[in-house]
Order: sequence, then structure tokens, then C-alpha cells
Amino acid sequence: MDQDAVDLALLVFRCAIGAVMFAHGWNHVFRGGKIEGTAGWFASLGMKPGILHAWLASVAELAAGASLVLGLLTPLGAAAVVGTMTVALVTNHRGNGFFIFRPGEGWEYVMTLIAAGVALGVVGPGSWSLDEALDLFQPVPGSDGLWIVLAAGFGGALALLVTFWRPAVGDGES
Repeated sequence: MDQDAVDLALLVFRCAIGAVMFAHGWNHVFRGGKIEGTAGWFASLGMKPGILHAWLASVAELAAGASLVLGLLTPLGAAAVVGTMTVALVTNHRGNGFFIFRPGEGWEYVMTLIAAGVALGVVGPGSWSLDEALDLFQPVPGSDGLWIVLAAGFGGALALLVTFWRPAVGDGES
């Protein structure tokens, strides 16, 4: 196996997913309706209070993006991707069909980001990362990163939804 090729592939993959997540967070805070608009949208999805969840999601997306691009605390960055996109899938996308181009936006896009987050959490950042340089994360396939993604990503999303998601009757229910 050519380890340099694997490390290059992981670097490209990390940076692509990280850039997408960072852009999401940036857009929520600084573009369009800014954080206030994001808060209103989140509240309309049943995430109460909207301002709290707008900030939580935006900061998680910004931190996840930076984490993945740098390869720093990669399992936590991957878990943030999994968590935020799982909440997005449940609250906004799941009832709209598979394809993103359908009305209301389907769930293909967020599912792909969730899968990418799980993969990065399990495999790790590769040798070309701050995790490697600082000896912070040495992945053992199927163990440490997987447990972090399951607990912090899916577990965090589940806890947040159970605690805060209050959709109006008929909203988001299939």
C-alpha cells in the first residue's frame, strides 16, 4: 500500500468535508438572514429556542470544519458533522424524499455528510494532520473513533432532539 497516496486521499477528503461544514456555519452566522434568520428558521422547524440552536449548530459547523481541515481532534470534528447533519436530517430533510432537488430538499446530501463524518471518525485524519504531528489520535479501525462518533455524534443528536425538538403537530412527522 502506498501510504502517501492514502494520506493524500484523506487530506483531500478531510479538507472537502471540512470546507463544506465551515461554509455552512459561516453562512448561518454571516450570510442571508444571518444568525437571527437562522434562529427563526430553526424555531420554525421546532428547535426551541431557535437562537440557542442557531448558535449551537453554527459553532459546531465552524469548529467541525476547522477540525477536519487541520486534522486536529478529528474524531470530535467528525462527530460534530454526524451530529449536526443527523439533526438536519430529522428536523428538515427526512420527509422530503431522497433527492436534494425535490421540494423541501431531500436527505441525500445530509446522509452523504453523515457517512463522511462516520468514515473520517473511524479511519482518522491520516499522517498529514495535526493529530499525527501532536500524537493525539492513533486510530484502531472500528474502535476509538467509532465510539466517539456514536456517542458524541449520534448520541448528541438524539439527546438534543429529545430535549429540544418540539415540532408543531403535523410538522416533520411522517
